[in-house]
Amino acid sequence: MQAVVITQPGTPDVLSLTEVPDLVAGPGEVLINVAAAGVNRADLLQRQGFYDPPPGTSPYPGLECSGTIAQVGQGVDAWKAGDEVCALLAGGGYATQVVVPAGQVLPVPKTVGLVEAAALPEVACTVYSNVFMGAHLATGEIFLVHGGSSGIGTMAVQLARHAGATVAVTCGSRDKLDACSALGADIGINYREEDFPQALRNATDGHGADVILDIMGASYLSKNVDALAADGRLVIIGMQGGSRAELDLGKLMRKRGSILSTTLRARPAEQKASIVAAVRENVWPLVESGEIRPLVHEMLPLAEAAEAHRIMAASGHIGKILLTAR
Repeated sequence: MQAVVITQPGTPDVLSLTEVPDLVAGPGEVLINVAAAGVNRADLLQRQGFYDPPPGTSPYPGLECSGTIAQVGQGVDAWKAGDEVCALLAGGGYATQVVVPAGQVLPVPKTVGLVEAAALPEVACTVYSNVFMGAHLATGEIFLVHGGSSGIGTMAVQLARHAGATVAVTCGSRDKLDACSALGADIGINYREEDFPQALRNATDGHGADVILDIMGASYLSKNVDALAADGRLVIIGMQGGSRAELDLGKLMRKRGSILSTTLRARPAEQKASIVAAVRENVWPLVESGEIRPLVHEMLPLAEAAEAHRIMAASGHIGKILLTAR
């Protein structure tokens, strides 16, 4: 098989498509012939040496894929060879084959192509587990997602809109705000031109956000607390703006606010299986009906993984970047 190997921590040029040993499905696992893999910010961090894979998992980058099952391991009854699937991975998606626990596999929705399905697992599981299972976003609440035009953001906008929330986004350009509006965002804030807590309060009659999904971390912590409504929930899933910041606990307590911080990659397999099952039950029917759809910005072959990383780092994309293995 072939896989994109990180030859040493560094720039995108350290990514090399290389012949590596073939894989075999172990007990409780399936082997997937990969059609495509999604590119995520975590992959860039891994390439730079800042985000090692969990112990015992694949050293190759790639947290989601789509493809066809080639082999099932002992004890796997839910899947069979030939099934078209997509999967949530701890790593290894940038390859022509990958092994994954059977509980982290999802069927390709009928309304989505096999390659396009690689854009779904990581974003659907991240958004659903954090916004709904964690923060319990409810009908009638106000939801703010930072980076609304990203893969995570575009999924969050659609799911929150379906749930009956008022959806606000921050983006850095007019075309990104327009893309979010087309998906159902009610409030668009250009963070380059506006102070987002004040802009959100202006747009919500002073209420603020009941739930905030944040990818920035430290640099946005104080402003996110400012933007929270009473009893608001701040969910931090990224650290693009750093990992250390001061927190005004008095302000948070006066708002009765709460902060939830999570990662998906390092969760135990049983927790991931539970999230995947919830996504299959609650999100997949919306994808199959066409109400929720993946947005794909660009597809490149595995051999051009370095270029995919450059595109993501430039932050001009709207939706997902995919690497195709076929």
